[in-house]
Amino acid sequence: MKSQVIFAAAIALAAAPALAQTTQPAPTPAPEAQQQQQQPAIQSVNVVDITELPAETQAQVEQIEEQRTEQDLQNLRDSIDASPEIVAALEEKGATSEHVVAASLSQDGALTLVTRKPS
Repeated sequence: MKSQVIFAAAIALAAAPALAQTTQPAPTPAPEAQQQQQQPAIQSVNVVDITELPAETQAQVEQIEEQRTEQDLQNLRDSIDASPEIVAALEEKGATSEHVVAASLSQDGALTLVTRKPS
């Protein structure tokens, strides 16, 4: 049995260069596509105003806000507007996608939206 495994490995190693030259590698999905495949389905939506968060968490959200682009924020808001369930959760709190400044999706499917109402 052990010799069969060694023999099979030797054949695989010997054939690898030839196979590498004749076959095209499968294209790897774009990072965004990989991320979408790994994200869990949304099970619940929590809407939290930034003022309700602890000071340390507020600082983390503000750091995220400083690092993201306007296009990133617009993409987030477009995604929110495309989901009636998320829009309804925001409306229950008197907010819209325009108030959302950050979002987080946990592995168990809990989507948390952090909002900031205009002053």
